[in-house]
Amino acid sequence: MADELAMQAIDRIERALARIEATSKRAAATLQADGELIELRHAHHTLRAQVEGAIERIDRMLVAGEGA
Repeated sequence: MADELAMQAIDRIERALARIEATSKRAAATLQADGELIELRHAHHTLRAQVEGAIERIDRMLVAGEGA
């Protein structure tokens, strides 16, 4: 009887450990995805600034061309 109770307890502990491990893997994947999102946002802001600068230069060229 005691052996059976001990085996049941060990089984519950192993299932709990499996759930903890699965949760920690999902959390690690989320952290990695968050890091990738931060990098993507940074790249987006950099590219957006470059495009805005190019549009401003084109606008100045068009204005200068109208005055010529």
